[in-house]
Amino acid sequence: MINVSPISSPPDMDIVFAIRRQVFVEEQHVDAREEYDEFESTSTHFLARVDGEPAGTARWRRTSNGVKLERFAVLTQFRGYGVGKALVRAVLDDVFSQQPEPIERIYLHAQLTAMPLYAGFGFVPVGPMFEEAGIQHYKMVLPGSAYSKE
Repeated sequence: MINVSPISSPPDMDIVFAIRRQVFVEEQHVDAREEYDEFESTSTHFLARVDGEPAGTARWRRTSNGVKLERFAVLTQFRGYGVGKALVRAVLDDVFSQQPEPIERIYLHAQLTAMPLYAGFGFVPVGPMFEEAGIQHYKMVLPGSAYSKE
């Protein structure tokens, strides 16, 4: 069973950082100085667990361009079981429940391999491919009424 919830405790934040270190820094060779940023304390972080075991993480935050979803990471042994999909759904549900006014834009920077996951939620690529932390990405945006909780 997959359970995704927002986190607020320091021990859960340590788990989030450990997952991101394993996926981004160790597996994808992202420089740790690029992985951790000044937005950690102002973002809403999520932790996915599979049968109680930490499996993945994500976060969202407000920017001058709208709401940005980021730092989606699923541990290797939990890929292919729907953890990424559960994370996207939980993050989007939280974004929509937390915003009293209409959201001008929801966007993310998608690694090429993750684009089909986000497209399944209605995100569409905009602009050219670009490199971020040494990895190819596309900016993807969620058109106004594209997301459905179904």
